[in-house]
Amino acid sequence: MNDKQRTSKIIRASWIAVGGNAGLAVLKIAVGLIAGSLAVVGDGLDSAGDIVTSLITLFTARIISKPPDMKFPYGYRKADTIAAKALSFVIFFAGAQLAISTVKKLVEGGSTVIPETIAVYVIILSVFAKAALSYYLLQTGRKIESPMLIANGKNMRNDVVISLSVLLGLILTIGLKMPVIDSVFALLISLWIMKSGYDIFMETNVELMDGVSDQQIYTKIFNAVEQVRGANNPHRVRVRKLANMYVIGLDIEVDPVLNVGDAHQIARNLEQELKKNIHNVYDVVVHIEPIGNVEKDEIFGISAKDMNT
Repeated sequence: MNDKQRTSKIIRASWIAVGGNAGLAVLKIAVGLIAGSLAVVGDGLDSAGDIVTSLITLFTARIISKPPDMKFPYGYRKADTIAAKALSFVIFFAGAQLAISTVKKLVEGGSTVIPETIAVYVIILSVFAKAALSYYLLQTGRKIESPMLIANGKNMRNDVVISLSVLLGLILTIGLKMPVIDSVFALLISLWIMKSGYDIFMETNVELMDGVSDQQIYTKIFNAVEQVRGANNPHRVRVRKLANMYVIGLDIEVDPVLNVGDAHQIARNLEQELKKNIHNVYDVVVHIEPIGNVEKDEIFGISAKDMNT
C-alpha cells in the first residue's frame, strides 16, 4: 500500500468517525437533558470529544502525506504518533471535566430527578453504534499501522464500556428510585475516560523516544545478517519508527582487503535481505568496518550479546 492509499484510508475512517460521533453526541446530550440523566449527558460529552479526536486524525492525515523536505528530511510520518499523543490529552481532560462537575453535584446533594426511560433506549443504541465504530477504526488502523487510528479505535472501544456502565446505572436508578446512582456512575465513567487518556499517552512514549515495542525485530535483523555472505559481527543496531515504518541503522564488519565496490555490494545485499524479512522498512543505513575493528566510544545500539542477557 502506497502513502496515497494509506492517507485516503485514514481520511475516510476519520470522516466516518466524525459523522457517527456527531450524531450520537447530539442525541445523547439532548435526551440526557430532557430525561434528566447526568450520566447520559456525560456520555454525550464524551462522544462530542470524540468528534475533536477524529478531526485531529483528519487534519494529521493531510500532514503525513507531505513529502520529505529540508526541515523534515525523514518526512512527516511521525505526526501520526504526535496526533495520538494529542488525543490522549483531549480524552484525559474531557474525563477530568466530567469528574469535577459530577463531584460538585454530589457534594451539593446529588441528583434529585429520576431519569426518563427514553434515556435507556438511547444508550442501547449508543452501545451498538460505538462498537461498530470501534471495530472499523481498529481494523483499519491495524491494517495500515496507524497509531492515531488505533488510539481512536481504543477510545471508541472504551466508550462501549462507558455506555454499558451508563445503561446499568440508569436501570438501577430507575428501578431502585435512587437518582444519586446516576451521578455515581457518571463519576466512574469520568475515571475510566481519564485512564484511557493516560494509557494512550504512555503507549505513544515509546515511539516518540525512538524506541520500538516489538523488540523481536532485533532478532530478525541479526538473522538477516547471517544470511548475507561477507557480513560479520553486526553491532550498534538501532531501530526507530516513523508511524508504521522502520528506520534501521547498524554496523557490520567485512574483510579489510575488499575494495569499496565489493564492500558496498555486501551492504546492499544486507539492505535487500532486511527489506525482504521485515515488513515496512523505510530506510536502512549500513556502516562498514574492517573485521576486528574496535571503537570503545560506541556506547549505543544493540549487539548480539545484548540479545542473550
